[in-house]
Amino acid sequence: MKIAWNRHGFHNKEAGGHMRYEAICSAQKWKTEAREFGRIGMKVIGRLEDAADSTAFEVCARAGYAANGMLHFVIGIIAISVAAGARGDIERSGALEALADLPGGYLLLWASFLGSAALAFFQLGEAAFRWKHRDKKERLTKRTKAAFKAGGYAAISVSFGVYALGGETDSSAEAREFSAALLSAPLGAALLVAVGAGIIAIGCYYLFKGATKRYFKDLEKQASGTRGTVIHVLGSVGYLAKGLALAVVGSIIIVAAVTSSPEESTGLDGALKSLQEQSLGTVALSIIAIGLMCYGLYSIARAPLDRM
Repeated sequence: MKIAWNRHGFHNKEAGGHMRYEAICSAQKWKTEAREFGRIGMKVIGRLEDAADSTAFEVCARAGYAANGMLHFVIGIIAISVAAGARGDIERSGALEALADLPGGYLLLWASFLGSAALAFFQLGEAAFRWKHRDKKERLTKRTKAAFKAGGYAAISVSFGVYALGGETDSSAEAREFSAALLSAPLGAALLVAVGAGIIAIGCYYLFKGATKRYFKDLEKQASGTRGTVIHVLGSVGYLAKGLALAVVGSIIIVAAVTSSPEESTGLDGALKSLQEQSLGTVALSIIAIGLMCYGLYSIARAPLDRM
């Protein structure tokens, strides 16, 4: 048996030494390529961070707040008209359809799409890169919050994009389909209850934020005088109304799960219309509608003031 030595160690030429040599070379090649990909990845991350810090990107991201505010304001207007006896969809799709029907509406939708997409990328960047020097718990909390915001603004951006391209969606139908699919899965009812509870928890967070005025912490610049007072009122009323609306939506989802009736889960439109059927429901719907309009106006006002 012949034993040979090379820089990779002893190997048996007659028993697969050549294969071992090729395996080592292959491993070294992969390590080299992995290091190269790592360097490229770091360069890409650096470029993304630079882009996120650019003035143009910041302007687009701030426009995303205004687009979100406009959407809530229109939803509030539709809710007011429904409370007054008119017909309409109190949801994102109804608001987008109304915006598309405006003169120059499609240009507005495209601008809102770009702004919302930029804001989603900004929040994604916050989740990935920011708060590096905070303690682990605080960093995890803030990054998780930013990630959820990124998902929400991405969904809004997609909706704007669909309508800008001439398409349409049905939020109520999508909610029913989602609930039906979840209920048909193993432990589906429990999962749907968890979804409803999660939405109620988010609603409670909005209520807490509105009641304690914690939303001011989101602002880098504080407006003063009459303007500051108006923004203060819009923020408080808006956050309280949105929190209440989300709590109603979550409750309807839990009812749908407990009764195994996915048709009951109809999103914001169905939740607020079912609220209207209760005693003093029209008054409650009107209050929520005005609150959603306030939230929309606050979101528009916060665009140039937000901490970014």
